[in-house]
Amino acid sequence: MSKVVVVTGASRGIGLAIVKHILTTSPGSKVIAVARSHEKLQQIQTQFGSDRVLTIVGDLSQKSTAGKIISQSIAKFGKLDSLVLNAGVLEPVKHIDSIDVDEVRKLFEVNFFSIIELVSAAIPHLRETKGNCIFVSSGASTKAYDGWSAYGASKAALNHFCLSLSAEEELISSISVAPGVVNTEMQADIREKFGVNMKPDVLERFNSLHTNNELLDPEVPGTIYANLALNGIPTSLNGKYLRYDDASLKAFAKN
Repeated sequence: MSKVVVVTGASRGIGLAIVKHILTTSPGSKVIAVARSHEKLQQIQTQFGSDRVLTIVGDLSQKSTAGKIISQSIAKFGKLDSLVLNAGVLEPVKHIDSIDVDEVRKLFEVNFFSIIELVSAAIPHLRETKGNCIFVSSGASTKAYDGWSAYGASKAALNHFCLSLSAEEELISSISVAPGVVNTEMQADIREKFGVNMKPDVLERFNSLHTNNELLDPEVPGTIYANLALNGIPTSLNGKYLRYDDASLKAFAKN
């Protein structure tokens, strides 16, 4: 059966891998690809066709964006089966004694508050399809990383929001999955830009993963998120926070 899936942060990294997996493995399915980069979104639409891809350029920190995403999705495809909430930012990477609270608020607008708005707007449509919300979390939600207090707190909040959604909405399934350490622009930023605000031994771990070619390809977790969106979240996993390599997700890791 064809599915209609919203993917945020769709123009690169994990988000792009999710979009491509859905469109290549499920020929009847459609994707609403959301990002800030018009050019990169246009490349996706050119490759797969406007009959299967709706691109929406938007800043998720702006309140009007969530409503626009849902209304345009329904107008184009008539239903909504899954949300894959992938967009997120890491900055500010600073120690708590020097952090700017306004920067933390800005991070939470993208990583948490925008997700509340998007899920809330989508709920009536997801009830109709007994749909799914798949949240891209982080290992930083349960483990402290030097300088990452804002990011980790936002992902911990996301995990609890996922759990609350599963308790409140019996017709909608939800899951929060940490993708592992993935070869994305965020990792490059850690090495090249944010490392000055991290302890040397913590930064060295990320540098070593890159040097030793141990970062995951985006397609590894991307496949799992995409398959959850296409096939649905099992009742036994509803509301849970898991790592991408958890044994219970093994079936979703297959191409």
